[in-house]
Amino acid sequence: MPPTVQIGSILWNQSNSMKKSFAVESEPYSGTWSLVKRLNGFALDRKIHAAGWNFLFMAEETKAMFFGTPSSKGIHSALQRILAEIGPQHFNSLEVTGIDARHFLGVPYAVVTAHSRHVQQNWNLDDLAQRTAECNGELVRA
Repeated sequence: MPPTVQIGSILWNQSNSMKKSFAVESEPYSGTWSLVKRLNGFALDRKIHAAGWNFLFMAEETKAMFFGTPSSKGIHSALQRILAEIGPQHFNSLEVTGIDARHFLGVPYAVVTAHSRHVQQNWNLDDLAQRTAECNGELVRA
């Protein structure tokens, strides 16, 4: 069973070597993604900023829906679809910003909302080529 995800949870891309610089505990979640333990987006942002890096927040939200009541399995499947959708953008983090249980004509469903995040040294977002190189483990400028 996947780890419990809630609003404010952060997922890292495990292939991202710089996360070791921040001494953040995490556990495997899906593929190369891991769930950050004991820190939400605000606490992680403070920790990253204190190390001289930036934790950028992308304004565009991504949503995925599943039928049934909110459960770890349903949330996990929704997040897998979200991760597949944002994958080509090569952002190295994701913050869960909403898990809403709803009903339509008596049928329960839930919507998971997330925002891409990106950890990098610069304050302005690296272009796609730079993020792709970082994701592929190529030499990245300091």
